[in-house]
Amino acid sequence: MRHIVQPGPPAPERIQWAEARGRAFSFELEAGLPLLEAARRGFAAGGFAGGVLRWTGGALGPFAYVMPALSKTGENAAFYSETFRPEGITRLKMAAMTLGQRDGAPFFHCHALWTEADGRAGGGHILPEETVVAEPFAVEAFGIDGAVFAAEPDPETNFKLFGPVPSAATATETTSRAFALRLRPNRDFGGALEAFCREQGIISARLHGGVGSTIGARFADGRVVEPFATELAVRSGAISSGADGALEAELDIALVDYQGGIAEGRLSPRDNPVLMTMELVLEVLGESTRA
Repeated sequence: MRHIVQPGPPAPERIQWAEARGRAFSFELEAGLPLLEAARRGFAAGGFAGGVLRWTGGALGPFAYVMPALSKTGENAAFYSETFRPEGITRLKMAAMTLGQRDGAPFFHCHALWTEADGRAGGGHILPEETVVAEPFAVEAFGIDGAVFAAEPDPETNFKLFGPVPSAATATETTSRAFALRLRPNRDFGGALEAFCREQGIISARLHGGVGSTIGARFADGRVVEPFATELAVRSGAISSGADGALEAELDIALVDYQGGIAEGRLSPRDNPVLMTMELVLEVLGESTRA
């Protein structure tokens, strides 16, 4: 399987996780607000400090983003491009977001595909400081209670990255057992989720959110993305038992690579290692009976 050398030593635990309770709900992002504040308000109205989002459609403007890029210094295995600020209204095709905390304040990590005002199709990493909701639009959220995604220095990748940490539970309404996860580099995306579920006695789960990167991509239909640096958003995901009873992860994603290529579809099993990180929440749907 493909492997990229990172600048720092690998952490012993390849999956960072925190158990929580959660609830799926929807809300509308308010026009005229910065995207970060609109997302924060939506979660707060639902009784949560953070969680994950996914949506299709929507309009942003002003809008700022970066794309994956090669590292110019060697201090990271890959890096970000210059900042792009297209004029006019940008129409989103789909997006996934993690809302957490950075330096004690709300912050998000969001990847998306979109069409800019001039008709150019694009994708990448949306910048929270400069992006504003142009028109109200609905999003699907999963709030978590008892854990939070917190941005902390990551020696392995030499980035400051979101990872789940336990937090004080509140009295907010929840419906499901859930796990907030961060997958570390060079482990297969789907295979890591399958192994985690086996270890936790989970026999079926739904994936919420899903923001990160893979080393290129291999799709179930045979398509291949060769450029190694990507920005990826999960369109849908689930873990369930296959015909032989073994757990199988089904992951439908969208990505942009550092050369500007865009790809969408279902990932091939056990052939898509994580590049830098993968953040998501697993909602537990079924558990094994333990003696």
